[in-house]
Amino acid sequence: MSADRKPTASVWTRPRPRQREQLTREHIVAAAIELLDAEGIEALSMRKLGTRLDAAATSLYRHVANKDELIQLVVDDVFGECRVPAATDRTQWRAAVTRAADDLRAMALRHPWIAPELGQVGLVHIGPNAMRMSSGLLAQFETAGFPPDEQDRAVGTLTAYVIGIAASEAAYLSLIARSGRTEQEWVAGLRPAFDEAARQHPLLREGSAARADTHPQRIRDEDFAYGLDRVLDGLAARLTTLTS
Repeated sequence: MSADRKPTASVWTRPRPRQREQLTREHIVAAAIELLDAEGIEALSMRKLGTRLDAAATSLYRHVANKDELIQLVVDDVFGECRVPAATDRTQWRAAVTRAADDLRAMALRHPWIAPELGQVGLVHIGPNAMRMSSGLLAQFETAGFPPDEQDRAVGTLTAYVIGIAASEAAYLSLIARSGRTEQEWVAGLRPAFDEAARQHPLLREGSAARADTHPQRIRDEDFAYGLDRVLDGLAARLTTLTS
């Protein structure tokens, strides 16, 4: 790196300010997550967060340089809710990765604002919780027998599927929440219009009729599990090729 080029600044590498007040980074992050969960990403601002904390926005800037850094912090804090089972047995990698994927999806649905942000948070992946999770998944694929140059790709394939599905689910559930109805009520209300639109599309009509009596949350869970199994089938087939 040339002398006139500075390294990219990061909230994770910059020293914390000395503590001179009761307001801490942890307080700021916790309040931001509460605000995001209640009102969504559009509602987050340093001024609004300061009001929530009964503190001037300038006090917040002693701990985070801007809103982008705050997003890095809250995303990593939420990653702390995810667990990755220890990699101990080559024959159990698929079950362990499935549990981790289920945990990641559940986290994203608890915090519906997070999935769209994951592609925009810059250096969040060097946050301690995100790195712990990534490292744990890499260890699972290493234990399974994937070579070093494919472990990261396997993790990327898995997380792209989980986050992609979770982003779609979160948007759908947020829409329903704004309607003031339950998911079951919302789907039941939509069904007559769907059935009318599907009159000329027998495959769509038959598929919908086959699930008419199934709770929509169960349908989402089963669809997620189906897709995850197909992703893992592909990775397992690749592993067989590598080890045969």
